[in-house]
Amino acid sequence: MCQINQIYNKLLDHYGAQGWWPLLDYQKNINDDGLWGYHPDDYSLPKTKIQRFEVCIGAILTQNTAWKNVQKALINLKKLNAIKPDTLKKIDIEKLKKAITPAGYYNQKSKKLKIFADFFISVKNKIPTRNDLLSVWGIGPETADSILLYAYKKPEFVVDAYTKRMFTNLGLIDDNYNYEKIKSFFEENLKNDIIVYQEYHALIVKHAGIYYRKKTNTCKDPLLS
Repeated sequence: MCQINQIYNKLLDHYGAQGWWPLLDYQKNINDDGLWGYHPDDYSLPKTKIQRFEVCIGAILTQNTAWKNVQKALINLKKLNAIKPDTLKKIDIEKLKKAITPAGYYNQKSKKLKIFADFFISVKNKIPTRNDLLSVWGIGPETADSILLYAYKKPEFVVDAYTKRMFTNLGLIDDNYNYEKIKSFFEENLKNDIIVYQEYHALIVKHAGIYYRKKTNTCKDPLLS
């Protein structure tokens, strides 16, 4: 059985750098799944306040939906010039709901985005703490860690449903582990490095999308051999 660092190296060797978090500015960068906006080997992003805000609202929009749907919603928001905290804060709520409809749950997510826009403005150029983010309505642990890791380049490991499913199947964590325990498991066993954290999370999503989308495929995971 591969251990946690060996798994990372195997996944990186097999799939290569994933270039998360996708940004609308990088339309020419298309990955194997036909989605664009990724930037492999460029860890300098986001570079601007607007790009940082785009990552943040993308992390909210991707709750309970696939990224291809989020991308459609972000494109709609860009057309409205609403990937700016001040604009998003003031935009008509019905217009906002219509723009983000592709991402689903548009009633709740429109409210979350407006509340987050207020928060983003309030912190100005400071980096919010994890507790700051968790105090914002609509921001849970996975979203908070995604924002910190990808928008603010802070080493917070992101755990999603795929992570638990995959590493339980590999026998490295127990099924009763909660989010914080899984997060601690990774952070205690990995180098405290944003590049490793970003790539590992993205690689898990890539690999699990092949072997863990359907329960019947979990036994076919080559990492089991």
